[in-house]
Amino acid sequence: MLLAYYEAPISSFLSEEPESILGKLTQQHHHDLEHKQRGAWLGQIAILKVQLAPFPEGYVFFELLIPRMGKRADCVVILSGVVFVLEFKVGANGFDRNAIDQVHDYALDLKNFHRGSHEAVIIPVLVATNATRIPDDIELARDQVAKPILTGPSGISQVLAKACELGNHGLFDLDAWRNSGYQPTPTIIEAAQALYQNHNVQEIARSDAGAKNLLATSQRISEIIDESKRTGRKSICFVTGVPGAGKTLAGLNIAALRAQSHKDEHAVFLSGNGPLVTVLREALARDQRDKHGISKSDAFRKVRSFIQNIHHFRDEYLQDQAAPFEKVVIFDEAQRAWTREQASKFMQTKRGQAGFSQSEPEFLIGVMDRHQDWCTIICLVGGGQEINTGEAGLLEWLTALKTQYPNWDVHASDLLGDPHYTVDPRAVELLRESRISLHPDLHLSVSMRSFRAEKLSSFVAEVLNGNDQRAKRIAEDLLPNYPIWLTRDLHTAREWLRTVARGSERPGLVASSRAHRLRPEGIFVKASIDPANWFLNGKDDVRSSYSLEETATEFDIQGLELDWVGMCWDADLRYIDGRWCCFSFRGTKWQSVNTESRKVYLLNAYRVLLTRARQGMVIFIPEGDETDVTRLHAYYDGTYKFLRSCGIPVLPR
Repeated sequence: MLLAYYEAPISSFLSEEPESILGKLTQQHHHDLEHKQRGAWLGQIAILKVQLAPFPEGYVFFELLIPRMGKRADCVVILSGVVFVLEFKVGANGFDRNAIDQVHDYALDLKNFHRGSHEAVIIPVLVATNATRIPDDIELARDQVAKPILTGPSGISQVLAKACELGNHGLFDLDAWRNSGYQPTPTIIEAAQALYQNHNVQEIARSDAGAKNLLATSQRISEIIDESKRTGRKSICFVTGVPGAGKTLAGLNIAALRAQSHKDEHAVFLSGNGPLVTVLREALARDQRDKHGISKSDAFRKVRSFIQNIHHFRDEYLQDQAAPFEKVVIFDEAQRAWTREQASKFMQTKRGQAGFSQSEPEFLIGVMDRHQDWCTIICLVGGGQEINTGEAGLLEWLTALKTQYPNWDVHASDLLGDPHYTVDPRAVELLRESRISLHPDLHLSVSMRSFRAEKLSSFVAEVLNGNDQRAKRIAEDLLPNYPIWLTRDLHTAREWLRTVARGSERPGLVASSRAHRLRPEGIFVKASIDPANWFLNGKDDVRSSYSLEETATEFDIQGLELDWVGMCWDADLRYIDGRWCCFSFRGTKWQSVNTESRKVYLLNAYRVLLTRARQGMVIFIPEGDETDVTRLHAYYDGTYKFLRSCGIPVLPR
């Protein structure tokens, strides 16, 4: 149910005294009321009593909560089946870009996440109270959300009158609209900010099923932690999830809940995904600075205890032989921990640890095993995400527990042995041991992706499996709500991204880290992005994704998302004679990749890149150049034709 400080039929609003309305707003505010806010409300009430007078049959809401954004829209008016979102800028005589994006975001949020608004016409209106601007004509996008209308106070009634012609004239069920569910799908950045602010995961989960699934998993993990604490035992949990189910969200939720209710445990979320850690820390620090007025350096120190880079954690306890400060640790993407060979090579050559001969899982369990009483490790396990050499999968974790730490209690998802999560038959055999307790609720079975992208993972899987006809059948259901386009022209791709991204929706270009021959197109993947700037900075910063200049690779973007993606496809992955073929560019020429593990890493890199967009994407495949033997037409044409056969249409120039 949508929540507002004040709501009433317009006829009642018109007859009610301003001070009475103000009193109801103040009563719901629950914070110290500033004189400025009181004046703003009285000003809005006075304006709307004049502008809404010709429309007594409508309904009005003041301070309507937009849950995903954690903000309130100044005013929402329902009239003739049209939803108007009004944002007032008191004392302003102009319209700045941030304010325009703000009201647009409110409208888009209702359209995308409020079930009752999915089919509604929504008109965002920005009102500068000192402006005399006459409102422009209404321009509706394909999803029936209008381009923001900019107007002075006297233009509000004109907008309402024009827009009423677009509504469904009485077919709109106000009660159903008000009471229909709000199902947000926050980005991981928004989710981290909300959880860090002590919000419950149910407040930010997309659907009832998704919220219940996340809650059940969180409760099961909490029970395991509490039992370990009560009995003085050490335990480890393996959590699995379908693509988009929110494993990282579940991990952050556990860390936040334990940090709030069990401060003595010092729960921490650990990830080897450096860009993810950098972006989340920076986002939380900025959020704390802006909302609480503390210095960013102070905010950052607090954030560091909540989210840490797993490699920094490892290196700290490589030097310090004491038991860790933390009793509960959550390892994100645990299957990506290093094998014995990779860890030993790194430790000996990069850290000067002669004789180091442990896998990363064995070492990390050993660090937590230093506790004399109890501790708990939570391993979040994803499928099809290995994108780098030396990633261990589950075998190293299970082997270490069997051979080195047989006294630990092991709890696992009952689907951990599924081929999506465990491909090594030796690991599957270890999972059959009686000491391992299997739990259905340690599996996240409900996708939390945007309602537009629910079928995307299945579509991408069929594409990368080479099943064009299966992909085409999925595309028939996917593409009406989640546009995917093909183009051979990068300028066309960029223009489309700029056109479809509305409000503060974030577009960006991505490409494989091995896409070395996109350089003639102006895409240089060897030039690293700054993840915090790229993912968090605004439209006025050329380092941000908005500029469509710098390109993120699979290593930069894994675990993170954009609203709209320009996916740039190079000749490192080509469709030739009915199958995908992998190549590596060395020196001045392409070389075939024949090692099976390296083929898997490349396919998974493209899997990551193709599933980063929340709302839609355009795939750019170069034409090639016959004068350049590294970019022949044949290197790209087969891929383009195959993707066309998968049902992806060509973007008109």
